[in-house]
Amino acid sequence: MYLKRVDGPRTVRLKDGRSLTMADLPPADVRRWVASRKRVVVEAIGAGLISRKTACSRYALTDEELQSWEADFAAHGPDGLKVTLQQRMKQPGVDLRRSSVVTRD
Repeated sequence: MYLKRVDGPRTVRLKDGRSLTMADLPPADVRRWVASRKRVVVEAIGAGLISRKTACSRYALTDEELQSWEADFAAHGPDGLKVTLQQRMKQPGVDLRRSSVVTRD
């Protein structure tokens, strides 16, 4: 069997025990970024499967966009990558912990 030579590790183990490989990454021509795809890219970078530079060039992302994904993932977990949560975060008076509107006196 022939294995293609790749830079970096072939498989990484995530903190929760799951393994992540290059085959688990979204395709390079992805156009619609859903939370699950963002999560895989952020986890791959965090685990050292791919570099930030590689991810930016492969997926045509800006460094700022990738940083915002990482910050949202670190602050709110996988749900932080959902567009609906980001929209709710921009609304004044929304308490994300309770998912309810807070009245201001």
